[in-house]
Amino acid sequence: MIQTISRCSVKRTYRQFCTSEVCWKKSNVPVSKIINGRLSAIETRKRTKKQVKEFQEVAGRAPGLAVILVGDRPDSAAYVMSKTKTCAKLGMPSFQYNFPETVRETELLSTLDYLNHAPNIDGILVQLPLPKQLDEDRIIQYVTPSKDVDGLSLTNVGALTHYGDAVLKACTPAGCVQLLDSALDGELSGKHAVVLGRSDIVGKPMASLLLARHCTVTTCHSRTKNLQQHLKMADIVVAALGKPEFVKGEWLKPGCIVIDVGINKVPVSADVDPLSKKVDDWKLVGDCDFESCGAVASRITPVPGGVGPMTIAMLLQNTVNSAWARYKKSTEEAAEPDALLR
Repeated sequence: MIQTISRCSVKRTYRQFCTSEVCWKKSNVPVSKIINGRLSAIETRKRTKKQVKEFQEVAGRAPGLAVILVGDRPDSAAYVMSKTKTCAKLGMPSFQYNFPETVRETELLSTLDYLNHAPNIDGILVQLPLPKQLDEDRIIQYVTPSKDVDGLSLTNVGALTHYGDAVLKACTPAGCVQLLDSALDGELSGKHAVVLGRSDIVGKPMASLLLARHCTVTTCHSRTKNLQQHLKMADIVVAALGKPEFVKGEWLKPGCIVIDVGINKVPVSADVDPLSKKVDDWKLVGDCDFESCGAVASRITPVPGGVGPMTIAMLLQNTVNSAWARYKKSTEEAAEPDALLR
């Protein structure tokens, strides 16, 4: 069943995600401190586009991405729109499956079963969050690990935790590491990193990736005591709490690097109607207070325009990685009978 989503509300939200420089250029934070995720994403997409062409020359087709969207949340639809537009720019086909919020779980699983076996699909993304009546974990784990471009299957999570890397790893943390590499010229070893949040999507895989880069990692969460003391010792702060402007500059160690994963929609003033649909009545902010944190940190990601563009770039890189891995496996399997005959 196809769900129709209001294009006006989607475009309105999409425009908010795309007006990245507007926020930080009006701030007092020096441009030299900004870690510009849009520029890093452009470089990543250039590399990915080259890899898409190389794969197409070898396999006779481009890597394909399938996206499943349930419900009519404008923010989720805006994310999906951004992903499909980027796919088109890179020469990658994308296939979108929209379902109403009332969709039965069996219908979703049936669609996933089809996509898991579709030879032209290399990456499958289930846009989160899902409606409460659906078993989110069951649906995520139903995606075959070789096409799990979100890096959330137990197979991919296990590889990341055990080896410190995976063919398909969580997109946002992978993008964060790339931003840190650009800010620190790849010198992460020995840094004390504090990760705020322990979600399966960001916090846990972020900690694993930082450990693999020889950082000393502290994971803080809602039950952590003396949070400010932990932050005062951090060379790197990765904030993924989902609390608007929660982290204050006075909590930070001078000269630290701040990666703000949060993206929160808040009114521009206290008198804004909570039901207002006017774009100018709302703004996007991170989990860190940008002004105060930017005054203390040596480098900081803005919101929007920091981590967000990198998440989408890494998703498409994962799709290409999946395509190559699946192609190599299929050619190896095809060669095995001949080897046995010899």
